[in-house]
Amino acid sequence: MTAAPLAAPARRADARRNREVVLRTAMRVFAEEGPEASLARIAQRAGVGAGTVYRHFPSKDVLLEAVLAEYLDALVAGAERWSARAAPGDALVGFLLDVIEKSAGRQYVCDALTGDRGWPRAVLAAAVRRFHEALERLLRDARQAGVIRADVRVDDLSALAVGGAALRAAHHDQDRGTRLVRLLLEGLRTRTVTKPDPFRDPPSPPRHETPRHCAECGAPLPARTTGRPPRYCGSTCRQRAHRRRLAG
Repeated sequence: MTAAPLAAPARRADARRNREVVLRTAMRVFAEEGPEASLARIAQRAGVGAGTVYRHFPSKDVLLEAVLAEYLDALVAGAERWSARAAPGDALVGFLLDVIEKSAGRQYVCDALTGDRGWPRAVLAAAVRRFHEALERLLRDARQAGVIRADVRVDDLSALAVGGAALRAAHHDQDRGTRLVRLLLEGLRTRTVTKPDPFRDPPSPPRHETPRHCAECGAPLPARTTGRPPRYCGSTCRQRAHRRRLAG
């Protein structure tokens, strides 16, 4: 007695599951072995026949394109999470750091991030476009908040992500490589001047005016017309100066 054939909805659900298994397995194999891994190797790791792989992905290029598109869509979802949970500048830098850490050592991913013309297919082109749009949103929010340099462009950020991934992968010490990448990304931020302009002479204070700046951090002090003139801008600087006197 032969088993009854699967109904059409069951066959479609089974096909979707097989495609998902092959795609997830291919993502792991390409990450571990690079894009040179064969379809036969992926089929073996997925526990399916070669025919199942070819049914969904007729060539390795088609499968690699699907893997890259899936990878980029995962990055786009990450950009949305960063935008929802962090301040604009931190969201942009944090997202770029995620992209760099996940792309380090994967040249085929870096090629996709920069829109490599060797991948002209529509599926990957659409995923690259979604990635750039997510990056543009993060950059626009950071610009509007005034925390990212105004001359930075989206293609600069894509190139920075590729260069940062290469830097991190090339460093023999992973922790130091990550630190260098962080220093690189911090260069995107605007800098706030916290000290008074040394080239501008302030007017002479009145006779009983308080000292112009905190004796500890140099921050401007408010003027007082009565009472003892303060030496520090607040309790933190006062305690810091006290601890230094004790240590001395």
